Amino acid sequence: MADRRTVDELSIEELEQILLIKRRQARRERLRRLAAEGRLADRSPLLADETPPPSRAPKSPWPVAGRFRSSNVRPLSSQDSDPAPGKLGRVRDRLLLALEILALAGLVAVLIGSYDSLRTLNEEVVMAREAPESVIPAPTPTPLVNFDRLPGGHTSPTSPGGAVPDVPAHLQQWVQPVPAQPVPTPSAAYPTRIVIPAINVDAPLVQGVTWDDLKKGVGHLPGSANPGERGNMYLAAHNDIFGEIFRYLDQLELGDEFFVYSGDQAYRYVVTSKRVIDPTDVSVMYPTTEPIATLQTCYPYLVDTHRLVVVGELAD
Repeated sequence: MADRRTVDELSIEELEQILLIKRRQARRERLRRLAAEGRLADRSPLLADETPPPSRAPKSPWPVAGRFRSSNVRPLSSQDSDPAPGKLGRVRDRLLLALEILALAGLVAVLIGSYDSLRTLNEEVVMAREAPESVIPAPTPTPLVNFDRLPGGHTSPTSPGGAVPDVPAHLQQWVQPVPAQPVPTPSAAYPTRIVIPAINVDAPLVQGVTWDDLKKGVGHLPGSANPGERGNMYLAAHNDIFGEIFRYLDQLELGDEFFVYSGDQAYRYVVTSKRVIDPTDVSVMYPTTEPIATLQTCYPYLVDTHRLVVVGELAD
């Protein structure tokens, strides 16, 4: 017969038995749920039916109401009284799930960013191809020489102020921008002397083509070829001041020869061309693939508005 007593009418021993039964049933329900989720082996000994030992509590003379019968009562164990491992497992599982969700979200964000970057690059390529040619800037050619005016220019010696550079000294660095270079060390490869038999020239050669350099002799343009080398050896001198070394350079004819020395070694050149040009025609200073020597001076005599250029090719 069912026990219809109220909770207040039950003894302490009877209440403890009921609490033990409820905990045992809750534990079994939790184990079955874990086994259904695949987190606990089906044959785990935890799921095996246990035959509880005889209860040490005094048997109540009254039957327990409903499903809580005295035959299902067993002593309280540490697994029943300590629910901590189950709580820690749930916290760990939730933490791992959160980390997996964050990793997946990061991967999706990276993929979306990569797609956006690729789409932007493709759009820029299409715009560049469709842009008119006028929008694309043309490449700027690099000058072969830094001069924009040939060296050696000056006013006529008969002018009121005498022979002075045709460009004021404080502006020469802007008209003829030559990069700063160290003083060259004397070498056997540098030209040291020039001899032109047809016009009786025998003069020393110096390194440099500035106003002060040409006071000392015929100037050799730094960076141009040396005697006998492949390239353009550029030499300049005055025709009406500082010794008038190239006074009669205009009298040279095609086929005339001149000699450029490097120490004791002489190199013979034969005149192949002669012309008068503007001071701004710096193309005569450009490097060449053949071994030549370019001789330059002011022209005409005592006027000096143009430049006379004589080119000779290496003969042997």
